[in-house]
Amino acid sequence: MKDDAKKLGENLKKLRIKKDISQIELARMLSVDRSFVSNIENGKNNPTLSTITSLAKALGVSTNELLK
Repeated sequence: MKDDAKKLGENLKKLRIKKDISQIELARMLSVDRSFVSNIENGKNNPTLSTITSLAKALGVSTNELLK
């Protein structure tokens, strides 16, 4: 489970940087704190399916792209 959270975090960070979106900007899009985004990217948080879907939408990618 920890490896899955870490992989999700790595993908999130890679896609966020590719789209030139800061953690603060992404956090604002989701109405969450920047530390929440940081914790996901660092594999410390295991987000819900709803959060994963919101992250994917904010980044303009599919949930599959985010989870692969």
